[in-house]
Amino acid sequence: MRRLLIVVDMQKDFIDGALGFDGASDIIPGIADRIREYKDKGDEVVYTLDTHTEDYMNTMEGRNLPVPHCIKGTDGYEVCNELKGLLDGCRCFEKPTFGSMELAKYIEANSDELSSIEVCGLVSNICVVSNTVLAKAAAPEAEIIVDSGLTSCFDPKMTEAALDVCRSIHVKVL
Repeated sequence: MRRLLIVVDMQKDFIDGALGFDGASDIIPGIADRIREYKDKGDEVVYTLDTHTEDYMNTMEGRNLPVPHCIKGTDGYEVCNELKGLLDGCRCFEKPTFGSMELAKYIEANSDELSSIEVCGLVSNICVVSNTVLAKAAAPEAEIIVDSGLTSCFDPKMTEAALDVCRSIHVKVL
């Protein structure tokens, strides 16, 4: 059995770019430590990239969140510098929306080998909670974990609400 760490959308646009917010960078050192811990123990680390194209404003998300961000090929699309090297060689899941169905299928295909799945990253109330729910559905017998110190959003109340949703579906919140 092995553990899986999912690093969600630690991209420049969510930290100090188009959708950046005060405090977003505060979780970077802890995530870096967690990536090292998983790798040192021989466990798997994967990450997601919010991935949009120039037609973002014509999508359902763009109509509801009219702030172009994470446009593939832009600087804001890139993983933050502090984590980029740590994630080299890790499996990447590009996703055009909040949750990654490709990631969920990967988890489901490997669920018999996974003792736990930990989710961290940005932003807590949208992409982190979406991918946590998908992980729980894809591997219902694995322990699913979210460390409250390794996720954030612009509103602490929304982060707490997202963590409450996680608790309600039997996700372990640290």
